[in-house]
Amino acid sequence: MALLRVIRRGHLRDQISIREIARRTQLSRNTITKYLASGEVSPRYPMRKSPSQLDPYAHDNPCPRSRD
Repeated sequence: MALLRVIRRGHLRDQISIREIARRTQLSRNTITKYLASGEVSPRYPMRKSPSQLDPYAHDNPCPRSRD
């Protein structure tokens, strides 16, 4: 995610304060601190536990109009 690169580059290379990064990215200071402390390249989202309501309608062909 490009946002995490901006946060890391601003803090580590450009020596921008966490408050200034928060102001520029419109994220909270706690979020900026969490991203810097985690060392992750991109945030991880939990896997879906329940199936989607649209799963019964999913087909192998993603677009039914494009049939030849």
